[in-house]
Amino acid sequence: MTHFVEGEDRTQSTLFPERLDEYIGEDNPVRVIEVFVDALDLKGLGFERHQAHAMGRPPYHPSTLLKLYIYGYLNRIQSSRRLERETQRNVEVMWLTQRLMPDHKTISDFRKDNGKAIVGVCREFVGVCRRLELFTQAVVAIDGSKFKAVNHRDKNFTESKMKARQKRVEKSIARYLAELDEADRAQPSVPEAKVTGLQDKLTKLKEEMARLKELEERMLNEPDKQLSLSDPDSRSMKTRGTGIVGYNVQAAVEPEHHLIVAHEVTNVGSDRAQLAAMAERARGAMDTEELTAVADRGYFSGTQIVDCEEAGITAYVPKPLTSSGRKAGRFTKQDFVYEPEHDQYRCPAGEALTWRFVSVEHGLNLNVYWATACKDCSIKAQCTTGPERRIKRWEREAVLDAMQARLDAAPEKMQLRRQTVEHPFGTLKAWMGATHFLTKTLPRVSAEMSLHVLAYNMKRVMNLLGAGTLIEAMRV
Repeated sequence: MTHFVEGEDRTQSTLFPERLDEYIGEDNPVRVIEVFVDALDLKGLGFERHQAHAMGRPPYHPSTLLKLYIYGYLNRIQSSRRLERETQRNVEVMWLTQRLMPDHKTISDFRKDNGKAIVGVCREFVGVCRRLELFTQAVVAIDGSKFKAVNHRDKNFTESKMKARQKRVEKSIARYLAELDEADRAQPSVPEAKVTGLQDKLTKLKEEMARLKELEERMLNEPDKQLSLSDPDSRSMKTRGTGIVGYNVQAAVEPEHHLIVAHEVTNVGSDRAQLAAMAERARGAMDTEELTAVADRGYFSGTQIVDCEEAGITAYVPKPLTSSGRKAGRFTKQDFVYEPEHDQYRCPAGEALTWRFVSVEHGLNLNVYWATACKDCSIKAQCTTGPERRIKRWEREAVLDAMQARLDAAPEKMQLRRQTVEHPFGTLKAWMGATHFLTKTLPRVSAEMSLHVLAYNMKRVMNLLGAGTLIEAMRV
């Protein structure tokens, strides 16, 4: 006796169950995938080769490859080569694909060629969540997060990066030329091999400079003056750390179950113009007339908030405090009180700033106000360094004032945003690993992100309801 649990002899004959189905429990997630995919209208969603050709080798049915991908993303197996291996050794995958074993090229091409259809599949599962009445509140938290692309920072060029690299090459060329001059003066004591090495390095540096000049020309022809060599759609984006080359993923998350009701992949680093579009997508996905959308300061845009207001969407977005006057110890616009009944501002000294004229900045009509008593004011030094303090007010600023009043009355909205939308992003990035995306170009990256969101939502619902309950609900 070894006093340990002993395994079976590997050479012992074993009678396995006659049916593969006996290995798969009734509440196994693969049964959820099976029921969900079989209920989809694959032709309507736009999957290629939905119908087999009359001649030639028959293709794999799109449902088989779609099931394989959903299983892979549910289990953090995103690579087509790894999925190919799973079809040969994983009992759950064998059951799901009916023991079909497509090669990695077939698996990879399916994701590449059916991007729009895969995005549609993700929307279909959000529809399942809506029918299950999981969206009990007409509220979403909206945020964006930067995800890495298949493009190293050294293969991304902006105007500032290009100038810095050219400057480094020029300094290296100057250094090697100086070393060559020094070697010429010290001849014949300097070995010929050293001179040859310096000349080779100079040649390579000149070739690098010529390459950078060519890339600079290509970069300047791009609309945003930015060039990525590996993934042409990826862009350099600022983050709280060192910045990355990647994509900005937008998500609208409902607060009760933290389900992602809408998402979008963009290659624009700023969130400023995303609020209204994301809120509209979320409202469509939740099938509700009214919606409350909560976002952080990065989404603050007067035109976006007005668009939400006109669409019947109630926005909660704090205003960023960007005034330099606060740092200098001077009053900011927030210290001036607007009096709508008189269309004037009241300054901290109690003076009225009256309307003077309308100016146009960035296509917006701004009303300009100032007072005539500034020059004799005892606290002018705390207010302005100019002849008088001027306040500008956008013609639609009443909408922004109303939103600020809502925020002041419900400060917990910002806490709700943080605890709602940060969780899905953290989970997704943990699943994706250090490299994040595996595909290139915006359409393919969008398809890959949709698979991640679909897997996230599916796993959340299974945890909430149980696989068996979800299967029964989808069969109704």
